[in-house]
Amino acid sequence: MTSTDIRHLWEVDHPYYCQEGNYFKTGQHTTFASWAHFVEDTVFVTADRDQNFLIRWDWHTDRTPGEPLVRGIDGDDRLLLFFVLQRKAWLCSVEITVTEADEPAVRKFLAECAETMRATWEPLLDLPAA
Repeated sequence: MTSTDIRHLWEVDHPYYCQEGNYFKTGQHTTFASWAHFVEDTVFVTADRDQNFLIRWDWHTDRTPGEPLVRGIDGDDRLLLFFVLQRKAWLCSVEITVTEADEPAVRKFLAECAETMRATWEPLLDLPAA
């Protein structure tokens, strides 16, 4: 993959969606005013990636591919992160207000989390689907 093949995180459109929070328990969705606040105030950045397993991320924006940037009503992009706390079988989510300038730091964090996901699925990654 070349650098021209790399898409911005806000250009990725994942199939389906994941609902914020936890269906079985209220209060499992936390919001942060910025990426800096998330990094400073949360255990998810420094905690064991196996125990705080990131299962999905979505960068929400009002951008239309190929068109100039259009900001939402509040002018902010939002990054949604969905975690499974595996030792407790607990689903929770985080919502962070982000900017384009946050993308390198967000990408680094997501890449670190992806390594844990890759290690979990490694035995099957290169096998053909039966």
